This record gives sequence, structure tokens and C-alpha cells, in this order.
Amino acid sequence: MIDVGLTHIALPVTDIEQSIKFYSAYAGMQVIHRRIDAEADVAVVWLSDSCGNCKTARTRPFVIVLIQTSAVHSVLSPIAHLGVGCQSRESMDALCEKAKREGVLLQEPKDSGYPIGYWAFLQDPDGHTLELSYGQEIGLTVEQTS
Repeated sequence: MIDVGLTHIALPVTDIEQSIKFYSAYAGMQVIHRRIDAEADVAVVWLSDSCGNCKTARTRPFVIVLIQTSAVHSVLSPIAHLGVGCQSRESMDALCEKAKREGVLLQEPKDSGYPIGYWAFLQDPDGHTLELSYGQEIGLTVEQTS
């Protein structure tokens, strides 16, 4: 089998362990690959999402590649963001309350109706934006157009 289509996004990060904690806590991501890049001598991690409480099942074949750097010069700012769908509005609200307590909530949850749904913006340790959402039917729309 060969990978075809969109497989990953790579993000520069200054503290790879802090970024792993952030994406684990707020996006349900888990490390599936870790190495020191031999050419650049930097840490590289691949994160993939899991299916709720399942520890091995992935929701789709896509990863976030974290690459350790000394500084991050370009960030995904609010309009350029990573989007993660939540299982319920209540679980999203709980994550947003945690994000508020930890000082990483950029945009309070907002219901924008169909097809945008209920969403909020969070900021990762390097300033990249993560959108949490409930009710965006991206996966269903892709399946329906296949």
C-alpha cells in the first residue's frame, strides 16, 4: 500500500514534550513515531488521533509532525489552524474550561450554525492555533461526495 493524498502537517516547536502534552490533552493525539533526525540532529515526533477511549484505533490516516527547533518564526494563526472534531458539545466545553484555566483559550466557544457548528480556538505552546469543534460534518461530507 502506498500513501496518497493529504497525510500530514509539519509544525516547528520549541519544546517537543510540551507540544506532545498539549495535543494529547486537547486533541486526543498520541505519539506513533519518535526519532532524532540524523541529518538535522533534531527530535521529530508523529502524532495521530485516536477513536475516543480506544488506545489503538485511529480515526483517519493523518499525522501532525512536530519538529524541534530553537525558535518558531511562522505560526498557524487563528485563520490558519488545525481543526479537531469533539465527540460532544459537553466534552468540548470541558476542554475549553480547562484551556481557559491554563491560559490557552483564544476564542470562547461559539455556535455558528450549519455547516460551521460549535467551535473555539486554543493556542499551543508555540502560538499555533487549534480549533475544537462539534457539529462540523467534514468527514460525513467527504463520505457523501465519494
